[in-house]
Amino acid sequence: MRLILLGAPGSGKGTQAKNIAEKVGITHVASGDLFRAAATRGDELGNQAKHYMEQGLLVPDEITIKMILERIDAPDCSKGVMLDGFPRTLEQAKALDQALGDKKLKIDRVFYINVSTDELVRRLSGRFICRKCQAPYHKVSSPPKKEGVCDKCGGELYQRADDTPETVRKRIDVYTKETSPLIDYYNKAKKLVEIDGEGNIDSITKNIIAALP
Repeated sequence: MRLILLGAPGSGKGTQAKNIAEKVGITHVASGDLFRAAATRGDELGNQAKHYMEQGLLVPDEITIKMILERIDAPDCSKGVMLDGFPRTLEQAKALDQALGDKKLKIDRVFYINVSTDELVRRLSGRFICRKCQAPYHKVSSPPKKEGVCDKCGGELYQRADDTPETVRKRIDVYTKETSPLIDYYNKAKKLVEIDGEGNIDSITKNIIAALP
């Protein structure tokens, strides 16, 4: 199975991608992890990706596609793959389909974890991180024992600039504009399954598994 999991920041996409991959015995491929690994590997593709990342720029589609295809050609992906964080745009989706088609392969199903904007803002704007050990907290779902202090190392907890409510809404708006054409594309291809992302983690995982091809 070759699967794609779509979802806005704060939708729980990364958690679900990892859960599904483990439960059905396929490999979880997260684009962010892929970029970081490539940047430290030092090969040609990795150095190209690192060049853009260091400047705070998006890695161009051509390089990203090559990295994704190289990764899913690896032996540990032979039983299947769950793509997390890719594709992000319609152009990437079309390029991926063409590249897979050249190998007589295809994407089998695309899951979109749908969470309301208000709920995404609540989740993301409540996040705090320890300055020392980077442990994550949430003021509602996983608060520290003592406000502003890390349970693990006693470090100071802070909120990242991109986790304020105003910034979160802007990030969600950008994601929605980028992803709407992508959702339409997979919907027309009859590959899209929309999943309610506002239940508990286990029930969302079960709903995704129930909709597998």
